[in-house]
Formats: sequence, C-alpha cells, structure tokens
Amino acid sequence: MKKNNISIIILAAGKGSRMKSNKAKVLHEISGKPMLYHIIKASQEISDDITVVIAHQKEAVQATMESYFDNINFVVQDADNYPGTGGAMKNVHPKNNKVLVLNGDMPLITADALKGFLEIDADIIMSIFDLEDPSGYGRVVIQDNHVQYIVEQKDANEAELNVTTVNAGIYAFSKEVIEKYIPLLSNDNAQEEYYLTDVIAMAKKDGLTIVPLLVDEEHFKGVNSKKDLAESEEIMQDRIRTKWMQAGVIMQLPSTIYIEESVVFEGECIVENGCRITGESKIVNSHIKAHSVVEDSVMINSDCGPMAHLRPLSHITDTHIGNFVETKKSTLHGVKAGHLSYIGDAEVDEGTNIGAGTITCNYDGINKYKTLIGKNVFIGSDTQLVAPVTIEDDVMIAAGSTVTSGTIKSGNLAISRVKLRLIKDFYYKFFSKK
Repeated sequence: MKKNNISIIILAAGKGSRMKSNKAKVLHEISGKPMLYHIIKASQEISDDITVVIAHQKEAVQATMESYFDNINFVVQDADNYPGTGGAMKNVHPKNNKVLVLNGDMPLITADALKGFLEIDADIIMSIFDLEDPSGYGRVVIQDNHVQYIVEQKDANEAELNVTTVNAGIYAFSKEVIEKYIPLLSNDNAQEEYYLTDVIAMAKKDGLTIVPLLVDEEHFKGVNSKKDLAESEEIMQDRIRTKWMQAGVIMQLPSTIYIEESVVFEGECIVENGCRITGESKIVNSHIKAHSVVEDSVMINSDCGPMAHLRPLSHITDTHIGNFVETKKSTLHGVKAGHLSYIGDAEVDEGTNIGAGTITCNYDGINKYKTLIGKNVFIGSDTQLVAPVTIEDDVMIAAGSTVTSGTIKSGNLAISRVKLRLIKDFYYKFFSKK
C-alpha cells in the first residue's frame, strides 16, 4: 500500500489494570506477537512517521518493539503530572499535516481498515460505532454528518440515551488542531485527567469541521481483559487461517488449528486438525498430521505426526517423522523416524532409518553434545546414542544397544547387550513367598 502524508501516534502508556497482570498491557500477545506489534505493522503500511507514547514499563515496551521495528519514535508520557489520553499527546510532534491517533490495545486494526481516515478531508475525523445496545458508552450526537458533541451516559438526557452511536476512540486531526488545543486541555474533572475527547468540544465551539467515520467493531475492538484477549485471538486466528487457505493450504477442521503470525507456507501443504505451528516456522510442500506441534522449525517435502513435536531449530527435508517422535535443534535429510523417538542436537543424513525408542542422549546435566549420523544407517529399536558420538555411513546398530563410542566406522555392526540369563523356576519361588 502506498505511504501517505500522514503521521500516526499510538497511545501505549496505560497500565491496563483490568488485564490482572504484571505484564504491560500492550505486550500481551495475539498469535505470537505483542498487541502493539500488530498495530505498528499495520501503521507502517500507510505511514513512515510513527510515534509510540509509552509510560508504564516503558523500557520493556520500547525494547520489545525495537527488536521488531526500525525507525519508530518513542515519547515518554509524564503520567504523574499529565495523566490521560490528552496528557499522552503533550510532547508529541508529528511531522505531517494529518495526524492519526490510535490506541495500543487494538491489535485487530489493519491498513485497509484505516483507509477511511485517509480519504476524508476535515479538521477532525472521529471514528464511531453504531451499537444495538450502547449501554455503558458515551453517545456521539451527529447532525448533517457532523459531530455536534459527545455526552457520557450518566450525563445524557432521555433523547440522548436513545442514540446508538458511540465513540470508537480513534481520531484523525489536522496538525494545527493538535498544536492549538492540546496545550489548552484541563484536568478539571472527577478523574483529574487530561482527555483527548475534550478537543472535540473546544474545536466544535470554534466552528471546526468534525466528521464522523463509521468503522466496524471487529477491526477496532479494544482489549481490556483476558477475555477480550481470547476473543481477539480467535478473530486473528481466523484471519491467518483464511489467508493461508486462500493461498492453497489444505486445513482439516481449521478452527482447531493454531498458526502464529510469523509462520510461512509454500507450495502444496496439508495441516490436519489440532495442530499448533509457531514462531518462524516455514512449511514447504509438507504434511503436518493431527495434533502435532511445530515450533520455529523448517519442513521441506516432509511429513510429521500424528502427535509429533518439532521443537525449535529442527530442519527436516524429504523426511518422515512419525507419531510420538520429538526433534530439537536437529537437521534431518532423507530420514525415516517412524515412532517413539527423541532426536536432539543431531545431524542425520539420507537413507537412515531410526527405530522406535531411539534416543540421542545429548545432555549430561551441564552441557549439550551433538550426534552425527551418516547415510544409510540402520538404527535398531530401543537404542541410546550417548553424545558426543559419530555414526559413519552404512552402519547397523542392533536393537537395545547403548552406543558410547566416539565414532562407529562405516560398514560396522554396533551391538551392546547384556547376555541373557535364565533362572529356572524363579517365578514360582518368588511368588510362593507372598
């Protein structure tokens, strides 16, 4: 989308006490990314002048956003002396003539949903909802497509209470409006806060044009509680799944599948029910079977599951990962690991078969070690590979073996088993004592 001559200010200074959490409100995650991330990402599609106003846990909020984005301006609100949405605007200096003010708790906003603010020419554009039941909201009184005033429910008369139009909380101002009226805001109210909504009354009194913009509740939904967070997550997940299905991914029972914002699919992919795919995972021409988890991993021309777990930094190509197989920080190329195995900190080459119950023992309680497995290796069931260990090409490892040797050379059979002992009539002697 074309960048416009508009500055965007995101108010992200609040504590969010209704979230019942020690974490800053705007850092609560939706589909794997903080709420504020989603708002900045949408904003960057239409503006190159973005300012985020912070206060509560300001260091954590700024550091987190800077890990995702460059060229974002941060302004610290003096919340002790200038609390409230109006106070948050005190030290903001946008560079463009039109200024869009967003809230940091609206993670479902998209660039398309903000288009209306770009298309209207007015001193102030005020977003509104039209609700069947506006109880609890301040009413916006509109006449001849111009906002006349805003009245809180407790102050509304009978006629005003019948108004179903409410304030959605997003505004576009001309730069001149901000420069003139923000310094005039007063905290002479019950909460002793500076309110951005007071600009509306002052501007109206001075005869400025205030135009309402009807927006949909889905995109401008605020998150004020864990319940709101869960509801927003459902909406975001539906968007993500729809995007990838439209791109050609087959999803079975899609409502049961969780996919984070950063996941990428390419080619012909199938995701069965109950799967969870997270982080920077990339899935190419692959099949993820029911109830599998893929975290920060790459699958190319492969399948996994059902009930497989690819933990972070797994990279599998032309590989079959079966049920109850777990991989972690491992590269597998052309491998079969059918069931009940753990492959961690390993490199496994093509043609290798990993039998059921095989474990790479990669951790000694202090350090992690690598297991290197070559081509065409056959590993029998219930094998423990105690790292660091190297298995060269064309090796067989007998079932039930524990391999601790540094290197198993090509062509060898490795076998380590305790000799079978038979104690005659032990069963009868043992239970006769009971």
